[in-house]
Amino acid sequence: MSLLVRNRGAILLLMLNNFIIFTGIGLIIPIMPSYMNLLHINGSVLGLLVAAFSITQLVFSPIAGRLSDSIGRKKVILAGLLLFAVSEWLFGASSTLPFLFLARMLGGVSAALVMPAVMAYTADVTSEEERGKGMGFINAAITTGFIIGPGIGGYLAEYGIRVPFYAAAVGGLLAMAVTAFFLREVPKAAQTSDGSDTKMAPAGLLRQLAGAYRAPYFISLIVVFVASFGLANFETVFGLFVDHKFGFTPKDIAFIITFGSVCGAVVQITIFGWILNRFGEKRVITLSIFVSILFIIFTLLVHTFWLMVAVTFVLFLAMDILRPAIGTQMSKFANEEQGYVAGLNSAFTSLGNIIGPIIAGALFDMNVNYPYILASIVLVFGFLLSFKSRETQYELESRSVR
Repeated sequence: MSLLVRNRGAILLLMLNNFIIFTGIGLIIPIMPSYMNLLHINGSVLGLLVAAFSITQLVFSPIAGRLSDSIGRKKVILAGLLLFAVSEWLFGASSTLPFLFLARMLGGVSAALVMPAVMAYTADVTSEEERGKGMGFINAAITTGFIIGPGIGGYLAEYGIRVPFYAAAVGGLLAMAVTAFFLREVPKAAQTSDGSDTKMAPAGLLRQLAGAYRAPYFISLIVVFVASFGLANFETVFGLFVDHKFGFTPKDIAFIITFGSVCGAVVQITIFGWILNRFGEKRVITLSIFVSILFIIFTLLVHTFWLMVAVTFVLFLAMDILRPAIGTQMSKFANEEQGYVAGLNSAFTSLGNIIGPIIAGALFDMNVNYPYILASIVLVFGFLLSFKSRETQYELESRSVR
């Protein structure tokens, strides 16, 4: 509890921000299949819409991460929250593809601004030992938003298919107001006595990505990319998959996502920090990928609603553990360049989220099962690669003590 209220409740405020934002994102999840049918959009176009979000997130993530190191986390977070509200309103108000793509691109910029800055802020105000706990709190807020959001979205859709998008925009503005009034800025994470960065990384996106191979966390970045690619194959077409294959309604999809996210939120809030401190990020990441592979395959084999609920319950739990574990591992490699490394993490995530949805959408139009077959194959590669990732210094020291 002391971690939540320390620094004028900074972690608690960041949790509230993420909760509001991802509740807004969760609002629209169960109605997307119906919305796509309304606009006569197929799987390929849906994949491109998802990729448009990730392309702009990729381009701006390293820039935003470095920007948060230079001008401060709070300003970057505020800008991202404002863009999020604009993008959700525009998506709900649009009926033509050009404006839908513009809305998704603005949403990608907002994600690039918010997520690296939030993760870097969390790293700024936590020690290495409590870093996993802090990241767990932040991701628990994200998961909780996904828990509540779909249920609310399914209800709001009764008043109009576009209403959840407008509600998400209001949520973004609310999160922006909370941040502006209550969140206090922290000192720059990477600063020498003369005010310059201790290690200036290449400024351009391509130079940053190309230079990442020399970093001690490069293998971890590749794992980030592969895991994002595989999981994006699953997540992009999940609503369409259960809609086409089983005829699930928006409320059915909302229930599945809500039920599958509950356990993840409980784990992140209660024992996630202990899990990482006990077993280390590397082991947790490897096991989470393995479980994801297994249960993605199971989604192809089940044929009833309740079996799908059970399978996605475990699968979402594995995802909810995998993502903050990777983020925590990266932050421990970052030292004084938290914003920069968080930006690289977001950039490699976006690479996977660009290629994955495009391929998943095209494969879905061929056969509804193909995206999940590919996701399993790609995650197998990530599973094998995770064995080669380095352990953090804290993991090595903890193991020597035991």
